[in-house]
Amino acid sequence: MSSRSVQSDTSIATLIPGLDALAAEAMAEWQVPAVTLAVVQDGETVLLRAWGQRDVESGLPATPETQFLICSITKTFTATALALLVDEGRLDWIKPVRDVIPEFRLHDAIATERVTVRDLLSHHSGLPRHDWIWIPADLSRNEMMTALRYLEPARDIRTEFQYNNLAYNVAGLVVERISGQSYEDFIRTRLTDKLRMPVGFSAEEHAAATDAAVPYLVERGDVRSRSKFFPITTTGAGAIVTSVAALANWMKFLLAEGEFAGERLLSSTRVREMQSPLVFASAAEWEEFGHSHYGLGFNNTTYRGERVVGHSGGWLGWSTLMRLMPAQNTGVAVFTNTGANPVSSILINRVHDHLAGNEPVPWLDRLRDMRRKALAQQKSDEAAKPTASKPNTKPSHDLADFCGAYEHPAYGRVVITQDGDGLHWAWRGTKAKLVHRHYDSFQLPYVFGELNPDDLVISFATDRDGNIASLSAQLEALVPDIVFTRAAAGECIDPVFRSACVGEYIRGDQTHVVTEDAEGELTLKIPFVPLYRLRPYQGATFGIVQLDGYRTEFRRGPSGAIEELVYHQPNGTFIAKRSP
Repeated sequence: MSSRSVQSDTSIATLIPGLDALAAEAMAEWQVPAVTLAVVQDGETVLLRAWGQRDVESGLPATPETQFLICSITKTFTATALALLVDEGRLDWIKPVRDVIPEFRLHDAIATERVTVRDLLSHHSGLPRHDWIWIPADLSRNEMMTALRYLEPARDIRTEFQYNNLAYNVAGLVVERISGQSYEDFIRTRLTDKLRMPVGFSAEEHAAATDAAVPYLVERGDVRSRSKFFPITTTGAGAIVTSVAALANWMKFLLAEGEFAGERLLSSTRVREMQSPLVFASAAEWEEFGHSHYGLGFNNTTYRGERVVGHSGGWLGWSTLMRLMPAQNTGVAVFTNTGANPVSSILINRVHDHLAGNEPVPWLDRLRDMRRKALAQQKSDEAAKPTASKPNTKPSHDLADFCGAYEHPAYGRVVITQDGDGLHWAWRGTKAKLVHRHYDSFQLPYVFGELNPDDLVISFATDRDGNIASLSAQLEALVPDIVFTRAAAGECIDPVFRSACVGEYIRGDQTHVVTEDAEGELTLKIPFVPLYRLRPYQGATFGIVQLDGYRTEFRRGPSGAIEELVYHQPNGTFIAKRSP
């Protein structure tokens, strides 16, 4: 029989037995504790299903009302919120973001002036993911937006699709700036309340729900464990918590092109605009699917020749999928409480095949075979993995010399300390012991179940004088390593020491004058040259702000008083004696 042959009965009732069996088999293979499903057709919820346990340890069953973190399906809400403002004439989403948020900045000055709200929603800003800006969950929405100006782009604006959660954080701030409401209040009052959808946006709201799913992690394919709830602080990108029963109303609203329960909330023009293919996202990986294009908060592709739109979602402990089939006026959503599993797509594909009258594609068999081969390869790779340290290499300095704080204006502050005979890393709530890899490079370990940059290699670099001056790490794969500059430390940051440096220093027939400004920072005036500002560096040494690579050191004499001003320059070292 052909895989496209027509089935005699495409009713929901005839789908259920096979769907139940498929769900059980897929859940067992990928160790997914709970799965919930909703199907809507012609404005009605025609199927709600729940399998498994939302909390394994407590033996609590999943229901269609069980609360899940829906992750990036949230992006469809954020885009729709902005579409409401476009409909009302309060936003033109082809105008620059800076028209709404004047302080918005990107690393590229030209992109700063040109990036529009449509660019944010279609992942077309030129900025790669830079997810480690938001993952530690210690920055506010405004702080994450401020960080953008220090993040290097990987492409020019509007040249390539680059998925970006930070862009949706800014999109959420646009909603707030125009409406005068918080993002959460706007979504509730303008959308979810009217759609009779209970929603939450935080770990606290999830924890307070009476029917909340517990997230689970599966280590190396075979060890499942209960996970903490890791929040998504780029709220507009992925923070909504809701049930599949509630999301059924969202699908009805979208399929009705902006209407719900007889009330028009959004124009059909805006809905069609959001769901139209705008940016090429990826080539098809299976013959049943077409190439993927992204619109404004919606992915657009084909399945077995039929146009489908929607969005997936994934995070630690969660995997979700929503698919709309406009030609059939049908929508399907599936939520699961483990990450990186294909159970959602396996079930939705089966529903789609059935309702379209096609013989089902054996997605479970295909993906199960792929999974088992990948796990076997993974075990083989781990067995053959070389030791972290390259033999016969050692650090160029004593371990104590690497210790200190290192800073990046967007990625924050790394603190390196000595831990016995090794080094220890602490960064924005993450911490781990570093393993020496080779020379001045060290490696973070793999830490299961924690937000940690697993296996990340940290490389230290020296300045011209041989001092450890920076560390770098590949926190974003599509741009050069992120460089953290060593923070000033020592006497140079002591206001009392800086005051003691004030005075006149004689070199030849010139008097070099060190003064202190109103903020307690040192300045240096050399005859016939501009006034220099001195920036604390390390110990008793300062950098000259206007001259990269030039430093000044204040040296004490036998009495302990400052007696010399020493210039460390690319062309040598020069000394000026303090005037009596």
